[in-house]
Order: sequence, then structure tokens, then C-alpha cells
Amino acid sequence: MTTQHLRHIHSPEGVAPATGYTHVVTGTGRFVAVSGQLALDGNGALVGPGDPLAQARQVFANLRRCLAAAGATFDDVVKLTYYMADVAHLAETAIARNEVMDPTRLPASSAFQVVSLVSPDFLMEIEAFAIVPPDRKQPPS
Repeated sequence: MTTQHLRHIHSPEGVAPATGYTHVVTGTGRFVAVSGQLALDGNGALVGPGDPLAQARQVFANLRRCLAAAGATFDDVVKLTYYMADVAHLAETAIARNEVMDPTRLPASSAFQVVSLVSPDFLMEIEAFAIVPPDRKQPPS
């Protein structure tokens, strides 16, 4: 899949190099916002209680489904925001992210450690913003 509609600016002049994300991503096309996703399966059951890697993989699976519903893929993602119960889980989250995204073309990102998510069983919530190429058709609703 081509991502010619996106431009990744890894190290703007005077800004320290990015590690594990891109400082700036610009694009042309249709904007897609995906709400924060939790480690819930299609029936609403928690996946991977106490297991950050299992939860991260489920969150990225849910993000993939949400993006697809808008005609987008992970190649179109320009920004991820991570809300973590413990930032120590970022390592496992990066493993799951790199399983679905090209680690050489990562989106802009922000990560926050929060006091709590909607339930203490959830270890993370991740939201995504994407830009779909102008010539890609939107799937039927």
C-alpha cells in the first residue's frame, strides 16, 4: 500500500531526534478519528487480564477494525495517543504496535500515565487519527 498522501518529518531542525515515533506527519485526504480503544473482544469481554502485551494486541486489533470501517489502514495513521495505567507497559505496547505498523514510518505520538482508566482491569487505552488518500473510496455504512 502506498502512503504518498503522507509525509513523515522525523527530525525537524533544532528538535532532538525521535525514538519510537515521528515528530511531524502531514497529509492530504479524508480525516479519520478513532476513539480510544480498550482490550475488549467483540462481545465486550476483557482480553488479557493483567497481561500488557495481550491487552495491547487486542487494542491494536480493535483499532484495525475501526480504521477499516472508515476505509483506513495503519499505513494511514498520523497520530496515536496512549493512555497508560503504568508507563512501564509502553515496551509491550511498542511490540504490539510494531507487529501492525512499519517501525520506520511511525506516526506522531503522545503517551500519558493516568491515575485510572474506566476500570482498573484495563492497562491501556489508545486512540488514533488517520488521513485517508483522497482517491480511496469510503466503505458503505
